[in-house]
Amino acid sequence: MPQTDAPGIGGSSGHRLRWWTELPLIALVYAAYSAGRLLARGDVSTAVDHGLALLRAEKFLHINAESPLNRLFTANSWIGVPADFWYASLHYLVTPAVLIWLFRSRAVHYRAARAWLMISTLIGLVGFTLLPTCPPRLLAKGHGFVDTMAQYSNFGWWGGEASAPRGLGGMTNQYAAMPSLHVGWALWCGVLLWRHGRTPLTRAVAVAYPLLTTIVVMGTANHYLLDAVAGIAVMGVGLLLVRPVLGLADRVRERFGLAPVGAWQPSAVVTSHSGPAVAGASRVGASGAGALSGSSTARRGASHAPESSIVSGECQTSTGERIPRPRKRPAESGAEPGAQSADAGDSTATAAR
Repeated sequence: MPQTDAPGIGGSSGHRLRWWTELPLIALVYAAYSAGRLLARGDVSTAVDHGLALLRAEKFLHINAESPLNRLFTANSWIGVPADFWYASLHYLVTPAVLIWLFRSRAVHYRAARAWLMISTLIGLVGFTLLPTCPPRLLAKGHGFVDTMAQYSNFGWWGGEASAPRGLGGMTNQYAAMPSLHVGWALWCGVLLWRHGRTPLTRAVAVAYPLLTTIVVMGTANHYLLDAVAGIAVMGVGLLLVRPVLGLADRVRERFGLAPVGAWQPSAVVTSHSGPAVAGASRVGASGAGALSGSSTARRGASHAPESSIVSGECQTSTGERIPRPRKRPAESGAEPGAQSADAGDSTATAAR
């Protein structure tokens, strides 16, 4: 069976990626990200100042959507409790599920998608370090926000410190709110599901998941609207950096004598078990003064022709080509079959057309 390696979002892989190398890599990056969040804890007063500045900017622009949403989630447990479960769990379930789905069924796009997620996550870590931000739920009560995770903690495994399990609140950075990677990762999932999904249900999930996640992070008072906007911006910057980062990675691999993995291909290459296919117009060779005019077109697709060239009717094909149809030449008087006239002129060439 012919095998086609066509460039996609991530290009085609020169070497197939293996799960036993991908899993430790992703685990290492996530561990570095989690450790970075803890090390990026800023001064509490600075984080509160940043949070209040965002809230004042939103009120000035009349876009402080988190305030009415938080009141809705607080007053209605049938909305608040599912929202808390959404915030505490789907972030860690849907994202790896989409990664696995791509790895198994859309492998040609996996490497670029994984790079996009990792680059954006590292950019978000820089944001946590440079701009520690107090989320709405940790502001003074006078600002009107209620921590729904604490209010409905009896329904889940979390305590009063973000979505961390009870007793493990000290292992999370509650001031890593800007940008919102809950929204950023949800957007990543939505884009990939929309682009590579094949069913209407997949397309519906692709739209609903990032939209509902944005509403949830604001309604639970974990993020401001501007946090969500920053999360979207981070994913946009990460997407723009995918090509140069992958190109740099391939150059580094080549420098150390390793074949590039998933290199960006300029064109599709079609191969078969008998060797490379030949596509396009074939070259026509001239034979002395009686060269045939015009050109013959080779059949497209995989070729099973022998490796030696074929010569027929003064038309020599390239290696691996087939002649589209046999050419007939009228036998000259007094000549043996297959013999060629040494002084064949224009009339002979015209008859052979």
